[in-house]
Amino acid sequence: MLGQLLDGRYKIIYALGAGSFGHTFVAEDTKLYNSRCVVKQLKPLLTDPKSLQIARRLFESEAQLLHLLGSHDQIPQLLAHFEENQEFYLVQQYIPGNTLGEELIQGKQLTEAEVIALLQTILEPLSFVHQNNVVHRDIKPDNLIRRQSDAARLSLRDRKIVLIDFGAVKQIGSQLLNLQGQTKYTVAIGTPGYMPSEQACGNPRYSSDIYAVGMIGIQALT
Repeated sequence: MLGQLLDGRYKIIYALGAGSFGHTFVAEDTKLYNSRCVVKQLKPLLTDPKSLQIARRLFESEAQLLHLLGSHDQIPQLLAHFEENQEFYLVQQYIPGNTLGEELIQGKQLTEAEVIALLQTILEPLSFVHQNNVVHRDIKPDNLIRRQSDAARLSLRDRKIVLIDFGAVKQIGSQLLNLQGQTKYTVAIGTPGYMPSEQACGNPRYSSDIYAVGMIGIQALT
């Protein structure tokens, strides 16, 4: 898909990742000064009219949720969502910066004060997520970006942690399989080492996210 133009404006630049239900790309918005954005693709496994109708409903619901969560300064904004050639796309704000995984180099320890400050800036957006009855389910260093400071807008770009990747595509894909009468398909969204046992069994709770934050704190200290 590299170089492809989606929705008449989003030009795919490079791939960020791939999963069972779609891909994630970095793109340029050709109608907004080629500004960068993140495009997430959902490819339904079944494309019959009934399946597509279900997909549209789930997709619209997930887009509304991401739009709400994106109102927080430390969560990427949802810029657009659309359907093209029986595939569904979410367009989100691109966050420049390094992931926490890149910062927590093996063998590098943070001080207690640094870890407390780190956890506080992670918990700010996570608290907002939980207030809106959402469990993130994949809190880990690679899903936390410390955004680059912008000298022109320093007050808004303070190198805070931004929480990304709410697993929307994977969640919609698994729901589609279950609603279409397929064999029960359980997706344990999360990463080993950061998710507790109840989440691994497909029963995530708000406390599951807190557990993951605690594991990050331990990692940063050791």
